[in-house]
Amino acid sequence: MKFAEHLSAHITPEWRKQYINYEEMKAMLYTAVEEAPAAESVEDDILKRHFANFDESFFTYCDKELKKINTFYSEKLAEATRKSATLNAELKTSLEMSERLAKKTKKTSVLPHRKAQELKLAFSEFYLSLILLQNYQNLNHTGFRKILKKHDKLLRVDSGAKWRTEYVEASHFFLNKDIDKIINDTECVVTSELESGDRQKAMKRLRVPPLGEQQSPWTTFKVGLFSGSFIVLFIVVVLSGCFNNLSSEDLKVAFRLYRGPLLIIEFIFLIGVNIYGWRSSGVNHVLIFELDPRNHLSEQHLMELAAIFGVIWTLSILSFLYSTALSIPAYANPLTLTLIMLVFLLNPFHVLHHDARFWLLRISFRMFSAPFFHVGFADFWLGDQLNSLVTALMDYEFLTCFYITNGNDWMAASDSSMCMEKDFYIRPIVNCIPAWVRFAQCLRRYRDSKEAFPHLVNAGKYSTTFMVVIFGTLRSFNACEWKGRFLIVLWTILFYFSKLHEYL
Repeated sequence: MKFAEHLSAHITPEWRKQYINYEEMKAMLYTAVEEAPAAESVEDDILKRHFANFDESFFTYCDKELKKINTFYSEKLAEATRKSATLNAELKTSLEMSERLAKKTKKTSVLPHRKAQELKLAFSEFYLSLILLQNYQNLNHTGFRKILKKHDKLLRVDSGAKWRTEYVEASHFFLNKDIDKIINDTECVVTSELESGDRQKAMKRLRVPPLGEQQSPWTTFKVGLFSGSFIVLFIVVVLSGCFNNLSSEDLKVAFRLYRGPLLIIEFIFLIGVNIYGWRSSGVNHVLIFELDPRNHLSEQHLMELAAIFGVIWTLSILSFLYSTALSIPAYANPLTLTLIMLVFLLNPFHVLHHDARFWLLRISFRMFSAPFFHVGFADFWLGDQLNSLVTALMDYEFLTCFYITNGNDWMAASDSSMCMEKDFYIRPIVNCIPAWVRFAQCLRRYRDSKEAFPHLVNAGKYSTTFMVVIFGTLRSFNACEWKGRFLIVLWTILFYFSKLHEYL
């Protein structure tokens, strides 16, 4: 991997402007070489003067970058030093209180469990910030070394190496090793005071895996195994469907019952593709989405999950198609598939990617609770994805309605029009939910930032969905009922907007 790509992949996004501007410096070098007069057509003095003028501007730029990096590093180091002192003071106070409590109650002197967990989390987050600052230090030094080496190679001089020795390697951000000392001290404190001397346990809590960490061969094997199985089973489903004599009503209902889960599975797979693209392009999605750097899903984990659910989906369809031969109620199959997916998502035990599942549930709660919570990046990103999944949401609404209205007969589909064309209440509301979420989020962001553009403009864009759904539903009403229902809908809209006006 070229250093420019390596740098882009490992920077801390919030500090992006504070790193060495490697690409700009590289462009300056190539431009100077391209604009240099041909050696065979001019005298050596002219060529030397051209590169001397370039060196003057290039090293001025290098000096500006070096000062920027030194200043930023010093500020962050001072913050880290203050934070370290604060955390150590809190730990000391907690230990003293624990000892006093132990003497009074004549019990073993230990930190109260809750306070200990809070301190462990605080030290863990602090350690992460230290590692990021250490990476900042190393990446910028490597950047200067690489660009100055390239300078000497292209211009066939050694002034770059001399400048690096005289300025970069004499600079504060390179010579200062306080960050290493704070890291070591933090490791020792967590080991001795919070993990009872168990260094392995302490480092497991503190250590941060690299962003470009390779996946295990076992994960790669499972992705290939389940993806291949899904492709084979999908072909079997297509062939079985072609030779199966289902009624038109059964086909229509089965299509809607199975389309929603398939769209969710496709969504999971495409998120995996997105993560692969982000990582390849140097976008640090872990920090952007505020994920746990020590425990988050990679693109292979998501593709594996999509492939596994894809296999379950195809098996469910095959069971539906051959339900008579298997003596299984046909419409028990799509319901079972949906329940399996729900149990996976809501499973409270610490298995099957527990942290990732509950991150999704937490963000979903904040998303659906808009505008009552501050809206972060992950909140409105997920809201945008929900708008893309409105078809899946409508299919799950149909699934719920179908099993409520179909009674106990799960062998054949009843008239589904009550859950589709004749549903004038629930389906329009469900159809508006994704747009409402983003509409409310935009209003909350406007309230927090007071920026009409783009937040109020976006709110207006999403509000047009309400009009489309409302008038689309009204068109389906009987003519004699149209006016009365229109007034009810209009009154409801005005009521909600009045409440939003009070909120804002």
